[in-house]
Amino acid sequence: MVPELPPLPALTRAEGELVDAYLEVVDQLGRINPSRSSHTYGALRAAQALVGRAVALRDALEVMHRRGESEVHAATLARALRVLDGERRAHRVTLADPSVS
Repeated sequence: MVPELPPLPALTRAEGELVDAYLEVVDQLGRINPSRSSHTYGALRAAQALVGRAVALRDALEVMHRRGESEVHAATLARALRVLDGERRAHRVTLADPSVS
């Protein structure tokens, strides 16, 4: 049985897009990470996709800024990232454990 995840906190549409785009950037960086990848083609494809994801991240932040959302509610966004498995996804960006190689 799969455990029930806590609900996402209430986010503005722009905050939701920020979280989604941030995690997509993290995913691409994890695929590029030279300490965890084994093929240049996959890393190249991830690097190419990273450009578009970075633009989406920038756009989400621009929308927030234009709407007057001048503060980032870090605790709320961190809860959303945790619900969306952000810790595991971000772990792929770090150096691989040397004992595993």
